[in-house]
Amino acid sequence: MINILIFSVLGFILVMLVILTYYFRHVEETAKGEQEQRDDNNAEIFIDKISISQGYVYTAIVLSVIVLLIFVYLAVKGTPWEAHMMEWLNLIIRLMHITFGIAWIGASFYFVFLENALNRTDNVRDELAGNLWAVHGGGFYYLEKYKVAPQTIPRELHWFKYESYFTWLTGFCLLFVVYYFNASGFLIDTNVLKLSPSEAVSIGIGSFVIGWLMYDLLCKTPLINKPLWFAIVGFILLTGFAYFYSHVFSGRAAYIHFGAMIGTIMAANVFFVIIPAQKAMVKAGRKGIPPDPGLGKKAGLRSLHNNYFTLPVLFVMISNHFPTTFGYKNPWLILMIISVGTAGVKHYLNLREKGRYNVWVMPVSVLVLLAAVFISAPQMNPNACNKISFAEVNIIVQARCIACHSKHPTDPSLSAPPNGIVYDTPEKIAFLKDKIMQRVVITKTMPQNNKTNMTDDERDIIRCWIQQGADVK
Repeated sequence: MINILIFSVLGFILVMLVILTYYFRHVEETAKGEQEQRDDNNAEIFIDKISISQGYVYTAIVLSVIVLLIFVYLAVKGTPWEAHMMEWLNLIIRLMHITFGIAWIGASFYFVFLENALNRTDNVRDELAGNLWAVHGGGFYYLEKYKVAPQTIPRELHWFKYESYFTWLTGFCLLFVVYYFNASGFLIDTNVLKLSPSEAVSIGIGSFVIGWLMYDLLCKTPLINKPLWFAIVGFILLTGFAYFYSHVFSGRAAYIHFGAMIGTIMAANVFFVIIPAQKAMVKAGRKGIPPDPGLGKKAGLRSLHNNYFTLPVLFVMISNHFPTTFGYKNPWLILMIISVGTAGVKHYLNLREKGRYNVWVMPVSVLVLLAAVFISAPQMNPNACNKISFAEVNIIVQARCIACHSKHPTDPSLSAPPNGIVYDTPEKIAFLKDKIMQRVVITKTMPQNNKTNMTDDERDIIRCWIQQGADVK
């Protein structure tokens, strides 16, 4: 029955992709024909209708797939298929998220570089804000930026929007697959705050909406014209969210939600501000009306904000591989230190692209990042130890760790041991002593959210055994 259900869903997705491909091909051919037969104004209206209909089709397809996947998850929940399906969903959605994210961040880096590196004075026409010669991949390129818009708007324009939309959408789906579908295992840490899965998920999603509204409101205040004060107030708000997340969710989930909140702000900037401003400017240009330069300025400023957000978000994306960060006793502090340091590095690069060299920005940013290293360092002289035998350690491992880290995990959320790490033999345990010291003793991030209730005394026994040479005899 489950096999039939899975293959039915896969068949539905395949059919929808075929229909989608045929639909857009048909629309493209129809649009070209209509453009040849209509005047510019009517053609523009027709193209707008096509764009809207494409958006509806995309939305319908995505919502249908999400509903089907949720239905399949509910159907296989509690069966051996559950962990298997979740692992493959994690892999597929993560790959899509990384791919779209690279495209989005790459475009952000490139266009901010382009803006910073423009030649604005040497033989620049009056209608231009600047130009740039570049060489790449064996070819020469010449790019021009208009102060507002060209006299004639070309029909063929490339819009940089779907990279951001699909990055956010795949990231949101990944949040469900990794954290929300298994909230009790990865999202909720009862040692931090006791929540029900529905409460935790509602808090997570609600915080994204609140984060966007607060940021958007801040952008509409006079502070938007005072970059330094805007940055200071923004930093205070972000620190508040980091502190909040670390006192609600597990350390790892707190970091991911902080990154997801910033990612939501970035995608909302594109959807609610940047693209509407660009559409208004294009529409005015095609009607022969002078475009409002304020729209371009506002969109450009939001795009610059997104550019500074990129490195903190990238750090969050890889942070779950480094428990020294989210496993620190005050994880929000490490998160903000690294966010400020990486944003400082991006600021230095932006200044350098403008030809403005500041000797302090990069060294200070590096010192800020190094501060996280020293703050999170373990104690040099921990408590004294009695002689510990491997038998004592093995009792703890079997009670607290083996449910996940075995060739055949008994934890229902796993189909294979995480990262291939197993503690099935004494030799394996001794071989992995360094990882055990880091995850179990120093950062206390294993067991995951301490779901098996390992005590501090047990962690101390493991520490002493490792410091005494990790002898298994």
